[in-house]
Amino acid sequence: MEALLIAAGVAFGAVFLGEMGDKSQLMALTFATRYRMRTVILGLVIAIGALIGLSVGVGAALGNLLPTDWIRLAAALMFIGFGLWGLKPERGDEEAEGPITERSTGLLTVVTAMFLAEFGDKTMIIAMGMGSSYHPSGVWLGGTAGMLAADLLAVFAGAWVAKRIPEKVIRYVSSGLFLVIGVLLAIEALTALAD
Repeated sequence: MEALLIAAGVAFGAVFLGEMGDKSQLMALTFATRYRMRTVILGLVIAIGALIGLSVGVGAALGNLLPTDWIRLAAALMFIGFGLWGLKPERGDEEAEGPITERSTGLLTVVTAMFLAEFGDKTMIIAMGMGSSYHPSGVWLGGTAGMLAADLLAVFAGAWVAKRIPEKVIRYVSSGLFLVIGVLLAIEALTALAD
């Protein structure tokens, strides 16, 4: 039990600090301006839990075999697509579709975007390395909690912004952020693939 707690504590600290200022915080903030808070939080829990779980399970030995640059390029294209999609004018009847449509598409968007954007990122590498050296369950619990804590700071900031800034401005700014993140991810992936 002591090994599990030590692993959880070390993983929490390492992942939390590693996430500060990372693109996932910017994404979480952006999602919080577009979707309900519970949708964003649930999406973060699913994506982060799966990502850290995969990282710990795979471990450092197999980490180099995964095509992370190609996955990062796919994430970049997805971000650019989200950015362009957000720029299209809102339909007047979207509110009539109700919360079920928002919940299902929002949840899928959050989970997919967060998972792909963080795949192969420093958080995953930290969890892989720690998973090979510390108690795997402790690393998974601590790493998931650390990343979630860092991203929730951004979610609450995004929810605060959404209440104070007009929806049209939020839509254009969040679309711009998705486009910027997508372009940066694409440059990073293409640079790595060219080497």
